[in-house]
Amino acid sequence: MIGFASFRSVARLTYNCSSMTSERRGNPSANRKSNPEGSTSRILAIDYGRKRIGLALSDELGATAQPLATLQRRNRRNDMLRLREICAKHGVARIVVGHPLHITGEAGEMAVEAERFAARLSNELGIETELLDERLTSWEAKQTMAETKSRSRRKEGSVDAIAAAVLLRDYLSHLNETRRKPAEKS
Repeated sequence: MIGFASFRSVARLTYNCSSMTSERRGNPSANRKSNPEGSTSRILAIDYGRKRIGLALSDELGATAQPLATLQRRNRRNDMLRLREICAKHGVARIVVGHPLHITGEAGEMAVEAERFAARLSNELGIETELLDERLTSWEAKQTMAETKSRSRRKEGSVDAIAAAVLLRDYLSHLNETRRKPAEKS
């Protein structure tokens, strides 16, 4: 369940100008799963859609974002099962879900669906989940595909994985800037 400012629940979801975060309460170490190799945790970005879910994965250091896959939606249970398997396989500790706001910043029907999906991920997988403004990521993904002119990347589903990679790249960039600012003040 999602907890907004006036609600209390198992998962807490907060929103600021750049992201909405959901954290499970309880044992924090239970929410962090490491991959089998024992390396540093990764971040999974999701470009949520009604037909497809685009996925991108960070490297272990959180420096780069690579398109991972595009899942064809089947049903909620199957989608969660596949995402659970992917998270376990790659040692995902945080998930970033694209929040498709209108260009004006208003939340529409898909933004509400993405919020519900992010809350479901947090509750069912027990992984910290954030919603991040994804305006223009699909447009940038299509531009990138057009510039590369690669026929193998022109598949419709590839746009979703590339859009997730664009979202993750922006998220990682924001994280790195945030980490540098306190260090610069010291």
